[in-house]
Order: sequence, then C-alpha cells, then structure tokens
Amino acid sequence: MNSDLSQKFVQIYQKEATNAFFAPGRINLIGEHTDYNGGLVLPCAIEFGTTVLTAPNNNNVLRLRSLNFDEFAEIPLQPGYAKNGDSWYNFPLGVADYFIRDGHKLQGLDMLYCGDVPISSGLSSSASIEVVTAYAFNELFNAGYSKLDLVKLSKAVENNFIGLNSGIMDQFAVTFGEKDKTMAINCDTLDYDLVNANLGDYILAVINTNKPRKLVESKYNERVEECSVALTALRQQLDIDDLCDIDLAAFTQNMHLIADQTILKRARHVVEENERVKQAINVLSKNNLAEFGQLMYASHDSLRNLYEVSGVELDTIVDYALTNPNVAGARMTGAGFGGCAIALVKKDSFDTFSNEVMAYYTSKIGYAPSVYQQRIGGGVGSITVNLQENNKV
Repeated sequence: MNSDLSQKFVQIYQKEATNAFFAPGRINLIGEHTDYNGGLVLPCAIEFGTTVLTAPNNNNVLRLRSLNFDEFAEIPLQPGYAKNGDSWYNFPLGVADYFIRDGHKLQGLDMLYCGDVPISSGLSSSASIEVVTAYAFNELFNAGYSKLDLVKLSKAVENNFIGLNSGIMDQFAVTFGEKDKTMAINCDTLDYDLVNANLGDYILAVINTNKPRKLVESKYNERVEECSVALTALRQQLDIDDLCDIDLAAFTQNMHLIADQTILKRARHVVEENERVKQAINVLSKNNLAEFGQLMYASHDSLRNLYEVSGVELDTIVDYALTNPNVAGARMTGAGFGGCAIALVKKDSFDTFSNEVMAYYTSKIGYAPSVYQQRIGGGVGSITVNLQENNKV
C-alpha cells in the first residue's frame, strides 16, 4: 500500500514525498467508559492504521488530502482555525490549530493520508489521524513535544476542536502501543504497565457490524453527563474526584445517594467495569484466557444492560459467540452505538468462525458484517518512503 501511496502522492502533488509516518488504530480488550471516569483500561494497538506522506511547499499553506475521502483542504497557515462541518480533515486541522496556538511556527506542507482503519467502527480512526499528524508536525518542525505531550494535545483536539468529550485512552494506546503487549492504563494518573498478551492458540477476531456511528451525534456525551450527575450525588458523602476512585463495596454502601435509577445503572457499570479490568490484568498476565474470556462476556452484558451503549448488531455477534465452543470470550469494543465487537477465537477455527458469524449475523440483521484477524502492533512512528517498496519500520 505504501508504494501505491507514494505514487499517488506524485500524481497529486507533482513531486515525491520526503517523509512518511504511521499511527495504528486500537482495540480495547476490556474497560469501556471507564477512561473519562478516571479508571483503568486495557487497550492495545493493532495493525490497521493511518499512513501520511508529506513534502514541504513554498506557499505557506497546509494541503490536506486523503485517499479515503473526496473532501480536501488547502489552508493558509495562520492562527484561529475552526471546525468545518463533519469533514475528515478537521482532525489534522485541529492539530495544526493547537500547534500554532502553542507558539510553534509551521511551514508549508503537502500531506496525503491513507488509512485501513474502518471509519466509524470504534477502532479509533480519529485518534490515529490526530496522533500521526501531531507526530509528523513534531518531527518535521522540531516542536519538542514528548510522546505524552502529543497524547494530551490530540485528546484536546478531540474534546475542544471536534467536540467529543472522550477520555485519553485512544490517543494513549495509538501512541504508546507495543507489539504483543496490552497497556494497563490508569486514566487518572496516566501511569501504565505493559501486560504480555500471549494469546497462545487464540487470535483476536475483529467483527465490524458495518453500522457506522458518529459519536458527537450519538448519546456518548449524554453518558459523560450522566456519570457527572452520579459523581455529584456520591460526593455528598464521599471525598472523590472520579467514579473510579471507589471500589464496589464503597459504591454499594453509598448508592442510596443516587436517586435516579438510570443514573444508578450508569454508575454501577463504571465501578464494576473498573473492577473487571483489575481482574483481567491478573488473569491475562497468567495466560488464563478462559477466565479472561468470561470477563469479556460480563463486560458486554454490563454495557448492554446497565450502560445501554450496545445494540442489536453488537448483541447479535456476542450472542453467536456464546454458542461457539472455539470462542473464549467476546464483547463490544469502543464506545458502542455500532462499531465493532472482538472475540478470542482458536486459530485453527477462525475461518469457520468467520463464515458462521457472517451467516448468523446476516440472517438476523439483513446485511453482512466484516471479519478481520488482527495482531497486536506497535505505536506511532516514522516509516520509510520509497517509490519502489515501502515497509513499516
């Protein structure tokens, strides 16, 4: 793909690219909607991702094009950018805005993006674009940001420029991912530990419902607000900053403070999910995939019944997985409202699993999902540029 991308760059810009960068997508193995509640998550980077090729120009403009979208932008480099509708280039535009407002002088740059992260699938295509752009600007213009700085900047773009009140997990996983390892991230302190992900006879199957979602237009921000209401109620008796500051026992003792039953369900999911992540870290580090799989199923049940961010498409995939003895566990991944599910499937049964889940899903939903194998990959970085052959390094 990178060789084709280099040739496309020449066709579009009439010159060769001088630099190239890659950032992966991510999946979250467990720990959903805990990130913006100061809790624990267990994500990993995947092989899908976003590549961007760049070359300087002398016109003091930022040219943003993608092979995945028709829209493109040619924007003078100046302070004060604003979001423009729902166009994909808002993500790199937001990154440029933050660099300029932070006092960094950007120079004219031609950029061509290409990604294989399914859009609106819950695999963090937006974080992949944000982080690869921030990393590229940091390298090309010697801005001096650390990787953690780039994570925080990219999250600020998502929250303040795009308008989605998400946590920091996506950008963190995309930046710091390591091959064959998951990251146990404390989203409050940003401390993290690498956890070996030896899947043994199993592989990760990613099942895209092919029901796209737009989180800004969904009830995502509503869930964030509901958690804030729950936190305010609990603070009547508890000195806490986030819902995940308490364990299940403390929550049970104080849940009478939350009068609204819907708000109570939201808070219960968050607290219990945070406990599940702790258990998952322990069993995964011991290669106990059977118990890890049961935690995945429990997580999905909670997201379906308490947090109510699943849906018939995601539930259909997990319902099928429960019937297949070659699946250790399955759950929705990402924020929900469509997107993807993941499953731990025995390697030698993947083809059968793929065919059967596609048939089952199609019979229930009326159209087919997409099923992929994914390995756990590394985080953002520079890659080689070569018109003949390009390989990630």
